Amino acid sequence: MRVYFDYNATTPLAPEVVDAVARASRDLYGNASSVHHFGQQAKAAVDDARSAAAALINGDPSEIVFTSGGTESDNFAIRGAAEALEPSGRRHLVASAIEHEAVLNTFKALARRGWRTTLVPLDQSGVISPDRVREALCDDTALVSVMHANNEIGTIQPIAAIAAIAHERGALVHTDAVQSTGKIPIDVRGLGVDLLALSAHKFNGPKGAGVLWIKRGTRMLPVLTGGKHERNRRAGTENVPAIVGLGVAAGLATQKMAAETPRLSALRDHLEQGILTRIPGTIVNGDSRARVPNTSNISFDRVEAESLLIALDLEGIAVSTGSACSSGTLEPSHVLRAMGLPSHRTQNSLRFSLGMFSTDAEVERVIDVLPRLVDKLRGLTRAAVPVRR
Repeated sequence: MRVYFDYNATTPLAPEVVDAVARASRDLYGNASSVHHFGQQAKAAVDDARSAAAALINGDPSEIVFTSGGTESDNFAIRGAAEALEPSGRRHLVASAIEHEAVLNTFKALARRGWRTTLVPLDQSGVISPDRVREALCDDTALVSVMHANNEIGTIQPIAAIAAIAHERGALVHTDAVQSTGKIPIDVRGLGVDLLALSAHKFNGPKGAGVLWIKRGTRMLPVLTGGKHERNRRAGTENVPAIVGLGVAAGLATQKMAAETPRLSALRDHLEQGILTRIPGTIVNGDSRARVPNTSNISFDRVEAESLLIALDLEGIAVSTGSACSSGTLEPSHVLRAMGLPSHRTQNSLRFSLGMFSTDAEVERVIDVLPRLVDKLRGLTRAAVPVRR
């Protein structure tokens, strides 16, 4: 049995999405900006997807801008809003210290251009305090960016409270909702944000398709310049098959969320309890209540995370040490570091993330295999410690 528990990195395509993308690739070959029949066919499909994406987050279709994914959406939100506000003298940006690299590295790029940036720290709960955001704000703060749910530990942030505080000081609010979209209900009106990013491949849609929701009336400068696509907000010929796939995935998420959320939560809790009960020296990282239903980040004492990940992979089980966008590095998780966890826990933690195709049998397989692998690795660690005479 092969087990895929890395849904936060990317998700398998839903069968309905595969069929829709294939049909669009074959039949909708017109340019959606063309006025002839073939172009208008493509435009109609894009408009349907726009409506489905808007319905998923309680937005208006006119506020939906299609992008290539979460990274572009985050870049567009931060750079577009910051540059639009630059003439006003607002040159300060605020984010949480556990943001995705798409946000953190965009902040670094703007800092090199003279923008002041503040990263708000947080405690071991992994949930940011609105009061700490309040303390970070200045009269010239242009934008506050706080993710809706963290990609590594799954914690859900109090976005509505943060947005209210930021708006009191005249700042715009952006939230990266890439890891929450399709997993929990999202209402952009209730959250009170001005900008929200999402990505199709995190909820069983295709890679290369994302959305930036821009609240009507929010001033933005385009990051890509060119034609008049997406109401002059994002130049470039629309990727019609990917956008169609995003729309179908959004519709499926809207339909199935009420049943899927408790199912995944039960599976995750069973996995977690099985691991904590059968393997001593394990602990869940972050708040166990305020989190998305599919994610568990667990520390394994006296085990190096990379070694355990490889051992699991050899058993046919795919998990992660954190963000896939940081793979290939030996650096400990910046999220766990920002939470103030001791150094050994930042390097011995694995993320288990479940999804649409996860089953009870897969959970039982992981619970059955993990204790043996952990015991073996801990034994190797003990054997490697030299005996002092």
